[in-house]
Amino acid sequence: MKSTLSGPRARTSSRLAAVLVAASLLAVAGCGSSDDTDTQAGATGGAAGGETSIDLVGFAVIQAAYDDLAQEFAATDAGKGVTVKGSFGASGAQSRAVIAGQDADLVALSLTPDVDNIAKEGLIDEAWSSGEDKGIVSDSVVVLAVRKGNPKGIHGWADIVKPGIGIVTADPGTSGAAKWNLLGAYSQALGENDDTAAAEAYLQQFIGNVVRWNDSGRTATDAFVKGTGDVLISYENEAIAARAAGIELDYVVPDTTFLIENPAAVTTTAPQAAKDFLAFIQSDEGQQVLTAHGFRSVSGLAPAQGVEGANDPANPFPDVDIITVEDLGGWSTVNDELFDKENGLVTKLRG
Repeated sequence: MKSTLSGPRARTSSRLAAVLVAASLLAVAGCGSSDDTDTQAGATGGAAGGETSIDLVGFAVIQAAYDDLAQEFAATDAGKGVTVKGSFGASGAQSRAVIAGQDADLVALSLTPDVDNIAKEGLIDEAWSSGEDKGIVSDSVVVLAVRKGNPKGIHGWADIVKPGIGIVTADPGTSGAAKWNLLGAYSQALGENDDTAAAEAYLQQFIGNVVRWNDSGRTATDAFVKGTGDVLISYENEAIAARAAGIELDYVVPDTTFLIENPAAVTTTAPQAAKDFLAFIQSDEGQQVLTAHGFRSVSGLAPAQGVEGANDPANPFPDVDIITVEDLGGWSTVNDELFDKENGLVTKLRG
């Protein structure tokens, strides 16, 4: 089941680095809803004067990275005169908003099913994930963020289900981050023998210790930063970003953890500029922007310089054993068995 996270990225492994900005982490409690911004510096949001406007719909934690991607893209021949208008929020809610009619030329969401749901409505080409990287543009892994100095002595998955430990995480009903978090908790407990009984027992303890469910990964970070709980289940890039922004917390990368894969796709009505922007994100130049913001590159690129906020800025991404969605049978199996709203294991345990 497990593969070692090292070397160039295969589909069952990845490299990731993360640095976001303080605004992404200290957003107000309402930041789970869509937040419309222009991601090109100085842009008006219009397409006047020969400009082309791209409507980007993304999940919350990528905003700072995509701000910089838009600026770097604007400096290329393909990006001249292009304004990227961003709407950011919880991945599941963003997916539903596009289906309901929200303007979108490019979607960049937390997990593949959120893009697939849009494709099923005919708004994205159903072959969007047929390429070598399966539509994935950035990676991360699940980590455990703790209070500065780690006063509760949390060093791995076993420690967070002990009595008296308060867990903060996002809610799988609205957030892609939550599904990654819960998959990390569940899958590591399976062990080498795929012990589903042990994994279910662990997940029950995990859910029993949750003191706050949040509508997105960003609001979960905000709640933890403001004092809720003892441990935050989070993206590695989000934890690094908090430290880079001066927030006092530590984080633990478990010896065994879960690979987070973030997809992006253009809509069927997208202008050429949106297709060019996606191609830029997938390019080495775009991937370097993402690694600078703490996302492991899908192409295996290492950060060009030290990553501020990482445990070891010069060697920020330790090799660990990872488990992937494919290891668990794919999203169809995972969503049916764990996240189905009536019969999923998570639903039953939370009931």
